[in-house]
Amino acid sequence: MVRTAQQFDIVVIGGGPGGYAAALYAAGAGLSVAVVEKDKVGGTCLHRGCIPAKEFLETATVFRTVAGAKEFGVLADPPAIDFSVSQQRKQKVVDQLWKGLEGLMKRRKITTFAGTGRLVGNHTVEIEDGTVLTGTSVVLAAGSVPRTIPGFDVDGRIVLTSDEVLALEQLPATAAVIGAGAIGCEFASMMSDLGVQVTVLEALPRMLPGCDEDVVAVVARSFKKRGIDVRLGVQVSGHKPQDGGGTTVLFGEGEQVTVDAVAVSVGRRPLSDGLLGDGAAVEVDDRGFVKVDELCRTTEAGVYAVGDLIATPQLAHVGFAEAIVAVKDILGESPLPVDYGKVPWCIYCHPEVAFAGMTEQAAKAAGFDVVTKKDPFAGNGRAMIVGDTEGLVKVIAEKGPDGRAGRILGVHMAGPWVTEQLGQGYLAVNWEATPDEVAAFIQPHPSLSETFGETMLALTGRGLHA
Repeated sequence: MVRTAQQFDIVVIGGGPGGYAAALYAAGAGLSVAVVEKDKVGGTCLHRGCIPAKEFLETATVFRTVAGAKEFGVLADPPAIDFSVSQQRKQKVVDQLWKGLEGLMKRRKITTFAGTGRLVGNHTVEIEDGTVLTGTSVVLAAGSVPRTIPGFDVDGRIVLTSDEVLALEQLPATAAVIGAGAIGCEFASMMSDLGVQVTVLEALPRMLPGCDEDVVAVVARSFKKRGIDVRLGVQVSGHKPQDGGGTTVLFGEGEQVTVDAVAVSVGRRPLSDGLLGDGAAVEVDDRGFVKVDELCRTTEAGVYAVGDLIATPQLAHVGFAEAIVAVKDILGESPLPVDYGKVPWCIYCHPEVAFAGMTEQAAKAAGFDVVTKKDPFAGNGRAMIVGDTEGLVKVIAEKGPDGRAGRILGVHMAGPWVTEQLGQGYLAVNWEATPDEVAAFIQPHPSLSETFGETMLALTGRGLHA
């Protein structure tokens, strides 16, 4: 039996950040929208990524706070961790956000279909139960899944990806984290703070690739001080499960470490497998990413792709921005493309990392003559009050003809709550402001953001405290 296709203005495949943002934005503009989601709306970010990971990192923050309470005159017993309770709290937060999102989509009159959608051509999407949808436009937002590596088959017990780590009811006593990027450093930081003995194994010669060297140095010092063993420039070659539990990870030149669990944190790959039927004219590159132009338009007219499915920064907020660009283009509103060189990045390990724009190294490589200024949180009054003075703010500016700091090229931070402080740095970079302009902004006192203000003031040549 041939089913009659249901017609919509936009059909979205995938209900994660890119997909639901496209749906909400389009519905807000009065378009009829269908979303095809195989699991739950919210996607990896809400259910197996950003939100769960940050909840556990907050658990680690609370643990550190209680452990150091005596310094504030607060007498408390030495803390212990019941990770199952944190797991329950995480799920409560996730479920509340998920139900809120479902309710919002329902109020916007977005029609949601359960199942895996496949674009088969002519703007037609088929679901495995036989449902057929057509859209005047189609947005592909199928997301991504954790990458794996040879020799480390995921079993959910000893070898884990982010999916399994975030579902743990009990933490291992020892763990190896493979990968020292954002995900790996967040897991290493969280587990170490909660009493796990952690070894980080990274193939590259440095942690946190893409971050400014001075910021990386702050995190590296903190990890070393906390007993996290970071091994850089080493390849893992496999592991040997032990009879009594756990496994021995083989790496480097004949080196090994025996641990209870291995967290594979080597990035994510686009989930484009099975997304396209023979009739689709959408092109995919050799890494599995859907090819798009600067407005997220694929090689098939009227079909767009956003989020982790395309080769752009795998950040939920980038997916949001791309979704808005795509829908604006569908509406004929001539949107500006996302400037990927200036998007905000946040890493929630301890100490936190946040940045926007070029690193000093990247700016010099691009041919800029630069002026830089660093200011530590060690002299910040609010940082002293909260007992967290580790870190710095660094600003990179283009050197003007007069030798003074001109256009701000990058703002980089490591330290207390910098993920919540990045906003003004992001605006400075994207508005191509100068330190003279930004230094005129009044920073509240006492506040952590004063360090950003002081750095800008110093770049004008007339810093108050430096």
